[in-house]
Amino acid sequence: MTDILPASQVAELINGLVKALRAYHMYLPNNPIYQRASDNLRTAFQPIWAVLDELTLTVAETDFVWENEVVYHQLSKADSIAWGLFKDGMRSLTIGRGAELDELPRFLEMINRARFLPADAGDDLLTLLWEQEFELIQYQFTEFLGDGAGPEQTGTYPAGADDQAGAEARRAAAAEEAPPRPKGVVDLDEFDSTLYFLDESEIHQVARAVETEYQRDVRSPALNILFDLFELQPEEPVRAEILDTLEALFPNFLNARDFRTAAMVLRECRALASRAPALLPGHAARLDGFVAKLSEPAIVSQLLQSLDEAPGLAGEATVAEVLHELRASALEPVLTWIPLLASPALRSVLEQVADRLAETHAPEVIRILRSPESEALAAVVALCGRRQLTQAVPGLGETVKHRDPAVRLASVQALAQLGTPSALALLDAALEDADRAVRLAAVRAVGARGYKGAQRRVEAVVLGSQINEMDLTEKMAFFEAYGAIAGAGGVKPLGAMLIPRGLLRRKQSAETRACAAMALGKIRTPEARELLQQAAEDKELVVRNAVSRSLRDAPA
Repeated sequence: MTDILPASQVAELINGLVKALRAYHMYLPNNPIYQRASDNLRTAFQPIWAVLDELTLTVAETDFVWENEVVYHQLSKADSIAWGLFKDGMRSLTIGRGAELDELPRFLEMINRARFLPADAGDDLLTLLWEQEFELIQYQFTEFLGDGAGPEQTGTYPAGADDQAGAEARRAAAAEEAPPRPKGVVDLDEFDSTLYFLDESEIHQVARAVETEYQRDVRSPALNILFDLFELQPEEPVRAEILDTLEALFPNFLNARDFRTAAMVLRECRALASRAPALLPGHAARLDGFVAKLSEPAIVSQLLQSLDEAPGLAGEATVAEVLHELRASALEPVLTWIPLLASPALRSVLEQVADRLAETHAPEVIRILRSPESEALAAVVALCGRRQLTQAVPGLGETVKHRDPAVRLASVQALAQLGTPSALALLDAALEDADRAVRLAAVRAVGARGYKGAQRRVEAVVLGSQINEMDLTEKMAFFEAYGAIAGAGGVKPLGAMLIPRGLLRRKQSAETRACAAMALGKIRTPEARELLQQAAEDKELVVRNAVSRSLRDAPA
């Protein structure tokens, strides 16, 4: 078999198993390291399944053997996965094709659980595996009953009284095979039990005290000790070691969603940076680095995904405290995630964070506006208008020419909300945009503001032939904008459209004449009102309605 599948390939697979076992013990299933270990394990099986349908390993004391070749060897029994299986009685392990998708992760989790069972536990590795009812993983156990070895047990194994006896026998056999206890280590079994006993109330009191002690959160007191030492011990090695410890712990707090402790670390690091005596620049930078690391886009995205998957956490004050520490680099992922969130509480907190970051970090806003491929582009454009960020006008000048009509429309709306001369000047070009919605938003904006700079383009549309190609809504928007911008200067051309004079004067369509009446209503001069009154009895209903509305909205 080794001529078509090298033993080194199997050895590499076993190394992947060991790494996955360690990752499953240290991280939660939603952690990227946990998931990467599972992906690597599935990848490592691909060359195996290209040749075999199942992989059978012999379990020795410190080795795994395949086809009479050692594919895993670890002399240190404390670190050996083979020894952990061997001491519990496993002698053979067969893994079938497809086990790596679901059964193998559960198998490794059972190994981790068995490693930390108390000595008097009723379960052992065999019974834990039996409860899982594996179909693609088979194993053989050797039961030690009394002084002789019983038959091998394979596959699933029924739980019962024999399990307890078998587990104790395997532990006894493992104890015999284990190395001698180091000198100086005390075995409690060597001591006689006490001659004095507690009454029932005292037993309950002790039990409550033990339970309280186990439930007590020791993280905050332990961290407070570290912070006190950092402040009181100015020696460089001491502070460097404390920072090493904090940097190693902080990601674990976030992975475990322990935002109360994470907020405490951020709060205390900020305080230490200002009050610790004789603080070296390097140490100050590392204290500041916790927030900087937290604000990295990849970490922000992972954090927000984790929070969205646990909606109960979103409303906690400590979560908001952590999120409010985010810095400029977090603005883009925050804006990207806001429309995707399922939690209203988390969305509300992040909107506040985004508003604060945008108002205090204008360069980051401009950077995103000048990143045409950014997923947060439309969101940051809308934010500029909503928060009146006038310093973002140069960036909006680029987004108003973006290839995506939705981004151009959002840019026009933001510029209209800003309403500054420089913002309105950028709307001028949008009047000729290829997208109808963008043109409509732009002409309504300049009309509402009475922006004179747009008069040339609006007048060219109203008095030109292009107006005939527009639908009624857009046509009316241009006419009304023209009336609001041109003022008294627009009375004559609009009057000529509404009431054509002379035999050779071409009469406009009823829609165009109605639009001219609406535009005259925006001018509100006596001359404009006189023209409207002359058209009050027009034979076209649409014109009469437009004249009536204009006269009503523009009283004398």
